[in-house]
Amino acid sequence: MTIARQPILDSKRQVMGFELFDRSVSADSFSAATDAALLFNLLSNADSEMRNTSKTIFINCTHQTLAGGHLELVEPERIVLEVPPVAPSDNQTEDIESYLQTLIDVHKRGFRLAFDESVMAPAYASWLTLASFVKADSSRVSAADLHKISLQLLAYPGIKLVTEKIETEDQFVAASKAGATLFQGYWFAHPVLVKGQTVRPAQAAIIQLINLIRKQASTGEIEEVFKHDPTLSFNLLRFINSAGFGLSCEVTSFRHAVMLLGLKKLFRWAALLMTTAGAAGSAPALGNAAVIRGRLMELLAGQLLTTEECDNAFVVGIFSLLDTMLGIPLADALTAISLPQSVTDALLHNTGSLAPFLQLTLACENADDRSFAELANALQLTGDQINLAHLQALVWADNLTQPA
Repeated sequence: MTIARQPILDSKRQVMGFELFDRSVSADSFSAATDAALLFNLLSNADSEMRNTSKTIFINCTHQTLAGGHLELVEPERIVLEVPPVAPSDNQTEDIESYLQTLIDVHKRGFRLAFDESVMAPAYASWLTLASFVKADSSRVSAADLHKISLQLLAYPGIKLVTEKIETEDQFVAASKAGATLFQGYWFAHPVLVKGQTVRPAQAAIIQLINLIRKQASTGEIEEVFKHDPTLSFNLLRFINSAGFGLSCEVTSFRHAVMLLGLKKLFRWAALLMTTAGAAGSAPALGNAAVIRGRLMELLAGQLLTTEECDNAFVVGIFSLLDTMLGIPLADALTAISLPQSVTDALLHNTGSLAPFLQLTLACENADDRSFAELANALQLTGDQINLAHLQALVWADNLTQPA
């Protein structure tokens, strides 16, 4: 999927939001499925600028999308749903009314709605009362008609008039004089691609997660699935800290993320992840190596550090191979997620309380006897303690529970 964004600006040319486009799908091929994929990719794979933005996000949708469960994954306050008009037909009035209840339900949940200039027709009067934005296409709507729309909207003070496809300064000036307060188009900025890197977890892990959710397993059992699959846990932390989820604080632990999401949202997230994961992904051996690292670091830290830092040690281990998994520098990979300072210090700077445990883990992997001895002595761990922990980590990773 190729996602592009274009800014929406106010009269002072300050950005108030972004409209997102799926550039991999033709305009006549949009569906509930493509809308769901767009939203999911925004939350899971978009660059840090889009995930962390405080701006409003405008997303085009179909009427089928409005009834889709994937909208429950986002906090509605940040999202504007651009709803298309009903296709002209002999039953147009009936079709307009048939969609009304769904629009009311979405509006009650807190989503703001945007309609194009068609909503000003008398047949759409029931829709107009739900609008937060009316978007008028300057290639279809003259300045005189735009002025008429702005006068009609005086009766609806909560609705903002957006003029899109502004391509010249003259169009901008004319739209401003006509009463538009928000603007969008090539004259301000061409759509730019939203950079992102998809990290694909193993389908078996996703299936296992879905099965546990369906069985209403405990938070601890579900947390174990994430601890066994580094790419799955990476996606979870990146998703829950995204702009669309709307949290005011950063989430850095799997358990906290699972508890915040709840089983219903977690199921929907996993289901969407399943549809986008495909058969591709990192080599199984690479993921297994990351899991072993995480478990070994957790076991070693457990003898010296607090429970919280043991959890962080596990995160350091499983994320230490993200650069290889993604094919990009580790620093770039870590901009996608929020992590405790001790984790980033160890991963990026090889400093802090967790760095020696990562170094010792690498020494175990590489059979580096000299480093092994030096690090074991520095941490006051015996060779027997380390070797036992390494064996336990290998067994733990090898005995991953298969999906039911």
